[in-house]
Amino acid sequence: MRKAACLYVRLVDGFNRGLGRIIMWGIFVMAAILLWSSISKTFFNPSLWTLEVAQFAMVAYYILGGPYSVQLGSNVRMDLFYAEWSVKKKAWVDAFTVLLLIFYLGVLLYGALNSTAYSLGYFGKEPFVFYWDLIVAFVTGGPEAAGEKLGYIERSPTAWRPYLWPVKFVMIFGFFLMLLQAVSELLKDIARIKGETI
Repeated sequence: MRKAACLYVRLVDGFNRGLGRIIMWGIFVMAAILLWSSISKTFFNPSLWTLEVAQFAMVAYYILGGPYSVQLGSNVRMDLFYAEWSVKKKAWVDAFTVLLLIFYLGVLLYGALNSTAYSLGYFGKEPFVFYWDLIVAFVTGGPEAAGEKLGYIERSPTAWRPYLWPVKFVMIFGFFLMLLQAVSELLKDIARIKGETI
């Protein structure tokens, strides 16, 4: 069990660390998009796409960078009492709060899956059945068969009208990575409670 936990922590932490180090540069992408928005409004015809693309980039920056932030412990914490506690007491409190975080992330992931299914034209109450049917159609019949399972694809109500499912897929991926990182933190807390390190 310990070897499996160590392998899990090493793989999840390594992936989220690598992705987080790449996503950190996303701030410059957002700055470049907003700079172009200002330039185009001042000197040329205003670009319709810039503000929405900056919002989508911010979603990716925030959601995909979240697991790395949790890993570093850079989340906001009330240190009034926490700083004075022993390592074991901190681990107990962290393990309890991580369990709450796991529940919350599960709810967010389920909501993101529902919202993405809606974006792909599914208006029912069984998003997992929809995704399963979509995968089966793609595997058995290719992209055309999968396309037949899709309904009215949701678009933004702005003048640019981009499709919304790509940014919702980013949310699903980010929430899933955050959930994996929360489990990794729970395993590390359990190890600290036992007086071990992972």
